[in-house]
Amino acid sequence: MPITPVADLVAAAKARVRQVTVDQVREGLADGTMLLVDVRDIRELEKEGRIPGAVHAPRGMLEFWVDPASPYHRPVFATDRTIILFCAMSWRSALAAAALQDMGVENIADMDGGFQAWVAAGAPVERRDA
Repeated sequence: MPITPVADLVAAAKARVRQVTVDQVREGLADGTMLLVDVRDIRELEKEGRIPGAVHAPRGMLEFWVDPASPYHRPVFATDRTIILFCAMSWRSALAAAALQDMGVENIADMDGGFQAWVAAGAPVERRDA
């Protein structure tokens, strides 16, 4: 059986998960209606920087941190705010958002274009050397 290309999986996830723009995220952060979650690897954060105020949740732990029944649950995810996931290009975050949606999380979205779109929009980034 051939392997399904990851691009097909990402496209399917994006088709069923709400996509939000950088401008929408900035508005949601300003009015407190969104929780921004970075699913990138820690090495990416150290190399490329972080979005101020974003919660870091490694992709491999996300489902465990979100599930209130998990021994790894993080209270930050018990929120009424819309959880906005992002990664470098919105591939991993789209797949992660689809997984959370499958778990029953309704207030979930993916930041279209990811960190690259955030940087391209001139939005603020915290750098370790700053």
